[in-house]
Amino acid sequence: MGCTLSSESEPHSEHVEDLTIVRLNEEQKELVRKSWRAVQSDATKAGVVMFVRLFEIHPECKDAFFDFRDVADLEIQASRELRAHGLRVLSFLEKSVARLGKPEHLEELILELGRKHYHYNSNPKYYMYLGTEFIRVIKPILKERWSSELENAWMTLFLYLTQMMKVGFEEEARKQCHTAALALETRRLGDREVL
Repeated sequence: MGCTLSSESEPHSEHVEDLTIVRLNEEQKELVRKSWRAVQSDATKAGVVMFVRLFEIHPECKDAFFDFRDVADLEIQASRELRAHGLRVLSFLEKSVARLGKPEHLEELILELGRKHYHYNSNPKYYMYLGTEFIRVIKPILKERWSSELENAWMTLFLYLTQMMKVGFEEEARKQCHTAALALETRRLGDREVL
């Protein structure tokens, strides 16, 4: 992450300076809005199924969740914590869809979530996995309304969300590194004065 104070030898993700941020066009935004209305009624179920599939396909993702690290997959499915987290993720998606017409508000929402995920020690490489599982979950819900254009719109949205979360994550990592460096320097100066 570029912080000399960090003990990590490899960064969490590609550097955000190298990213070309994708954005949805107006047609994609409308496709997402319309399909979201149909998905909302199955939000609780979709959230649980999304995470269960995520943990089945990418078991290493369980390590990012303190509550689920050592819990068997069958127990996770019935977990109140998983249901609550699934609802929080879908609530974030709902807010994101509602802000598609207000890009500056959407961007700040996503950046803040990325900053929070830094403190959860949630590796950004896992973010897009969730989008892929979400799409797999909503495809059967939307049935005949599903199309390649709709899938592309959702993939573009999740790519955007993922990229912006990485930006927020790395902003917070730099901020924390800077804060730690200042504290270390202050301590060094204080030690010199004592001598």
